[in-house]
Amino acid sequence: MDEQEEIQTTQTYSDLEKHRVFEKEFMPHIDSMYNFAFRLTNDEDDANDLVQDTYLKAFRFINSFSEGTNAKAWLFRILKNSFINDFRKKSKEPSKVDYQDVETTYNSEEDAETNQTVDLRAETVQDLIGDEIANALNALPVDFRTVIILCDVEGFTYEEMAKILDIPIGTVRSRLHRARMLLKEKLKSYAKSLGYDVNADSMAD
Repeated sequence: MDEQEEIQTTQTYSDLEKHRVFEKEFMPHIDSMYNFAFRLTNDEDDANDLVQDTYLKAFRFINSFSEGTNAKAWLFRILKNSFINDFRKKSKEPSKVDYQDVETTYNSEEDAETNQTVDLRAETVQDLIGDEIANALNALPVDFRTVIILCDVEGFTYEEMAKILDIPIGTVRSRLHRARMLLKEKLKSYAKSLGYDVNADSMAD
């Protein structure tokens, strides 16, 4: 099944409307998309290529997007699938992702959010741990890295994550718990050097 068959057309936009929807709904999320792409690829050029590929697909299949719904989650789903289908094949990531490689229309009942993009190295995260958490996160297998990015960095709900990743909510919860535990283990030595109790469970909650 090719991409045209995988995405159902639900809207009919004129050429003018397509460009308006693209600029209004999709472009405000480009920084967040780049942050996500960079955390998946760990390479600036690959991240830029992945974002470009995502936006090309978003415009190509724009008729499957309902204006006013969650554009950010819809774009993240396309980017995630593009990474799995195309870019990850060229990477050296050893672990296998168990996501389904299926591109389907995602339409949230909630309005698209316009919260400011938060990068792992920005604002409070930068002040707390800085590069250490970024390095530890990058060292995680991509499936665990992804759920932490979606939940703890981008602020998606479990329901939104389940739709983006094509997995049940229960799997989202368990994978996020395991990802946080792995991240906790990788940060233990750094936390200990700062005087934290590395035996505490607070980082996994």
